[in-house]
Amino acid sequence: MSESELKPTINALIEEEGLPHNYAATVEQTILPLIEHIVSLRNAKKRTVVVGIHGAQGTGKSTLALFLTRLLCDHWHCPTASFSLDDLYLTRAERRALAEQVHPLFMTRGVPGTHDVKLGERVIDQLRTAGPGDQTRIPAFDKSHDDRVPLNEWPVFDGRAEVILVEGWCLGARPEDDKALAAPLNTLEAEEDSSGTWRRYVNQCLKGAYQEFFGELDSLIMLKAPSMARVLEWRTLQEHKLAEKTDRALNEGASARAAQDLRIMSDQEVARFIMHYERVTRSCLKQLPSRADALIEVSGDHSLSRPHFRTQS
Repeated sequence: MSESELKPTINALIEEEGLPHNYAATVEQTILPLIEHIVSLRNAKKRTVVVGIHGAQGTGKSTLALFLTRLLCDHWHCPTASFSLDDLYLTRAERRALAEQVHPLFMTRGVPGTHDVKLGERVIDQLRTAGPGDQTRIPAFDKSHDDRVPLNEWPVFDGRAEVILVEGWCLGARPEDDKALAAPLNTLEAEEDSSGTWRRYVNQCLKGAYQEFFGELDSLIMLKAPSMARVLEWRTLQEHKLAEKTDRALNEGASARAAQDLRIMSDQEVARFIMHYERVTRSCLKQLPSRADALIEVSGDHSLSRPHFRTQS
């Protein structure tokens, strides 16, 4: 595919996403090799392939998935569907029930146990087997309301997908050894899960339904953050940007109600929020690089390295 053919689409996406113009270099050195990898996999398998994109918060999973989807569809003529693990969150009512039955920390979405992974498996199966006139509804979650979008508002994918992209912060994670769960990892675990009930349930979910879901993947791409400290920094920065966006909306005459829907967390609240993710994130940073089919290092300034492809045995 020539650079001149791709340039208009790449520039339009950069503009749409508000990315720096030098992101075009990232497309060339990081994204285009991934496309070659995906297309080669599709041609070798001669069937629909499912590609996972793993990355801690703030590593750029959604942006990568968007560029891959658009370029594969528009320039490689490869029908590509994508969704996030976040789109599979249990409804607010379902999480409330889980919080009452198992542990109050399950009211907060994010960790294994708060997703409907069976729904994800059904969507993948429908996308794989759809006929030319079939439509598949792709789940959607509204974080501003902390609840799943009504079914009739889910986006629709027409026909069969040749590539399915699934992105998520804990995609491909493996359970820890039970002994590793004994000692709390942070103040959230020490003060709000002193008995270990919450973290043991999370680990149990990773042993079962989540491994079945991850087993759908034909290939796993990892966006590797430099450290847990950097993840916290990036997530805090995201919240600051959201606060600025809300202030601008209010200044431009948006209703206070609309601004309230985008509830902003303080830095302390972000730190507590990230503690929910810390145990699984640290485990993934340690054990996933050696298992990922394509490893991309994310530097402190969010720039992406060239993919390091694992040699297949």
